[in-house]
Amino acid sequence: MANTSDIKNGLVINFNGNLFSIVEFQHVKPGKGPAFVRTKLRNLKTGKILSNTFTSGVKIDIQRVERRSYQFLYKDGEQMHFMNNETFEQTFIDLALIGDPAQFLKEGQNVEILVHAETEEPLTVDLPAYVVLEITYTEPGEKGNTATNTFKDATLETGATIKVPLFINTGEKIKVDTRNAAYSERVKE
Repeated sequence: MANTSDIKNGLVINFNGNLFSIVEFQHVKPGKGPAFVRTKLRNLKTGKILSNTFTSGVKIDIQRVERRSYQFLYKDGEQMHFMNNETFEQTFIDLALIGDPAQFLKEGQNVEILVHAETEEPLTVDLPAYVVLEITYTEPGEKGNTATNTFKDATLETGATIKVPLFINTGEKIKVDTRNAAYSERVKE
């Protein structure tokens, strides 16, 4: 067992029977009283953020996790099918585990899956920060309409709908930020 001096960002711990990832931490040594560690923990099942304070020296249960590279194969109802890039084994992950970024998954795209090493249970699916997708439908754009900050709806090749600037047309490729589902820039070919 480790103690609070081993806490760092990204560390996965077993806390109150659930797996949590440490998002943020701060060691505090007040003038009076014992030192403590103020943390923000993300529940790996629900994604909720929890604030918690550990007294300095308290034992924490660190869990061993591995990041593995997988390729997205296809979607079948509420199941997403992935293939391990090293062993070529296929795994199925529930759409709810991936959440909102799943709308930007394109067949053949590589993702990182965080796996609990002891139980082989997938914990999170991390898409690249930016993906390049083609626009399949949007209203016709107007040349020179780049000065205003006005947006219109556009449907992407994955079926997702996002807001894009007025000058973007059908058939163009754009870079999409998967973290906030927003248009980033137009991609020149």
